[in-house]
Amino acid sequence: MFGVAIVAMISGRTGSYGLAGAVSAVGLVVFAITAVIVGRLIDTHGQRTIALPLVAWGVAWSVATVLASVFSWPTWTLFVTYSLSAIVVEIGTMSRARWVHLAPDDQRHSAMALEQVADEISFVIGPALAAALATLLFPESGFILAVVLYATGTVLLMANRRTEPPARAEHVRQPSLAIAQPGIRVLAVCLFLVGVIFGSNEIVTIAVSKQFGHAGLAGIVLGTFALGSAIAALGFGSRTVRMPMRRVLLVSALVLVLMQAPILLARSVGVLAVLMFLAGLAAAPALVTSMNLTQQLIPVHQINEALSVVLTAMLVGVAAGSAVGGVVADHVAGAHAYLVPLVAGGLLALTAALGQRILAHPREGVASEYIETV
Repeated sequence: MFGVAIVAMISGRTGSYGLAGAVSAVGLVVFAITAVIVGRLIDTHGQRTIALPLVAWGVAWSVATVLASVFSWPTWTLFVTYSLSAIVVEIGTMSRARWVHLAPDDQRHSAMALEQVADEISFVIGPALAAALATLLFPESGFILAVVLYATGTVLLMANRRTEPPARAEHVRQPSLAIAQPGIRVLAVCLFLVGVIFGSNEIVTIAVSKQFGHAGLAGIVLGTFALGSAIAALGFGSRTVRMPMRRVLLVSALVLVLMQAPILLARSVGVLAVLMFLAGLAAAPALVTSMNLTQQLIPVHQINEALSVVLTAMLVGVAAGSAVGGVVADHVAGAHAYLVPLVAGGLLALTAALGQRILAHPREGVASEYIETV
């Protein structure tokens, strides 16, 4: 929601999409750099101790960003204020960490799937609402709503102290970085590629819908992808998976490639919407399985840091996918631009295949008692 809101705000106020995209990109880079550090601090000191001060920090700099837009302050102030407002906690990471703390091993799969459904709903409603408000009211309205929702949600989550996982015990030695764990690196690459699929699908769908003469339907087409992903997350989460998670990841990646391939043949928005829905059905299992594997591969006192690593990798992938997808869409006619997410899906399957042995070995003291046989 923030990405669309900041673009709508700046482009609506200045008329420059280039400036809007640049500010959004810089903010994303700052968030990506700081998210892992923030996650590590949360593991060390506890969610509430870190989250509440950072919420106040983020709101303060977000207000400054709005003022910079309304009063047409120098362009550089937008970069500074929005970048500083991006140094925040990731509420999805903290929520997933709470599930790891609360849910028995056999229920964590369903919990991660439920989180994915919530993510898909927010991905559909949030950007659409931000864009609509910026158009119907004033350019800053969507961004203001995003800030209010984020701050309110974080404060409410922090108020529920009963579900908060404990900070790392003082007697536990300072661990190495989560990214130093080979399995986490494999999953970070996997989720980066999932992000590329999501980001390129979004920008290519907008371009292709316009080429098909129905630019206004791009949001609906993207909504079918999110709908398929949400339905798959519900179905996948409600089932007990007997296959080892690392193999589920590989199978999910292969199915995603098979579902993405037919999109290249779409010649109308209607067909495109149906094929995007089917591709969405294959996206959720890969994402949910990656979350499950993350909490199986890392000690419980590093869970926030590890989740921050993989989710940040996905966000970077979304940005990269949008950039590459946009370039390809400018030079390739019709649905052939969907070659970008298809290639990313193939690389995802290859990474999952090559990482099977690494993903088979949880570290000592992992969050789950799950041990699979090789």
